Amino acid sequence: MEKQKLLPAFVPIFVAPKLTAMNIPHDYIEKNKDSWNQRTEYHVKSEFYQNDDFLGGQSSLNDIELDLLGDIRGKSILHLQCHFGQDTISLSRLGATVTGMDLSDKAIAHARKTADQLNTDTKFVCCNLYDLRDHLNQKFDIVFTSYGAIGWLPDMDKWAAIVSHFLKPGGRFILVEFHPFVWMFDPAFKEIQYNYFNTETIAELESGTYADRDAPIKHEAISWNHNLGEVINALLQNGLSIDLLNEYDYSPYNCFSETVKLDDRKYRIKHLGDKIPMVYSVVASK
Repeated sequence: MEKQKLLPAFVPIFVAPKLTAMNIPHDYIEKNKDSWNQRTEYHVKSEFYQNDDFLGGQSSLNDIELDLLGDIRGKSILHLQCHFGQDTISLSRLGATVTGMDLSDKAIAHARKTADQLNTDTKFVCCNLYDLRDHLNQKFDIVFTSYGAIGWLPDMDKWAAIVSHFLKPGGRFILVEFHPFVWMFDPAFKEIQYNYFNTETIAELESGTYADRDAPIKHEAISWNHNLGEVINALLQNGLSIDLLNEYDYSPYNCFSETVKLDDRKYRIKHLGDKIPMVYSVVASK
C-alpha cells in the first residue's frame, strides 16, 4: 500500500531525465527504509489497517488475491515486501507455511511480535529485497507480492531474478499491484504528471502517510514507475511463463484522492469512474 503521490503534502525534489545506473540515488535504500520505519507506528494504529479487527481474526487479504491463490493449505509461500505482516499472517491462517520479508526493521519487529501474539508459525526476514539470497536459503511453492510494492525497486530484471530463484520448479508467482497508469497522475487525478515508462527516478519529500494523513512525520521517498511490458518481460526473461494477466477498474483500498466507494473494499476515482485501470494481476509459473 505504498505510494508517495497519495499524501496530502509533498515537495518534488528531482525527476531524472533518463533512468540509468548512474542516476539511481546511491542512498535510496537507506532513505526508503527510514521512510517506512517512520510510517510503521502510525500504520499499526491507523483506521486504514484496522489492526484490532485483524488481531481478532479478520483477514487482510482481498478477493482479487484470494481468487488467484486458491487453496493454499500445505503450501510454502514467500511474501515479498510484506510491511508489518498482516497479509503474511493472513496467508498462514489459511494453512500455508509463510515467510515474509521487508526492508523496514521496525515493520518486521512488529510482524514478529504479532505472529508470536497470534501463535502462528509465520517467519520474517528483514533485508533489502535484492539481497534476499544472502538471508534465506529455501525454495517455495508460491512467491507472492501485492499493492504498492514494486515501485520502490529500480530494476525489474533483478527483482524477477529473485522471484525465479526462490520458486520451486512448477511453482507459481502471484503479483497484484496498482496499475502503472494511476501513477501517471497528479494527486487530484486532473493532469498527467509522471511518465508511464520507467525513465525517471521520482524523489519526494512527504508529510504524513496514506494511512494517517495527519501523522507528524516528514520523510523522503524514492520510487519508480514500472509499465506492464517491463514487468512481464522481466519475468519471461528470468524463466517464468505468464499464465494470466488481469486488469481491474477499481482499487480495494481507499488510498487515492478523489475516490468514491462502490462497495466493501471497492473504490474508484470519482470523476473517472470505470474508465481507467487501477489494479492489475499476474500469475506466472516456473
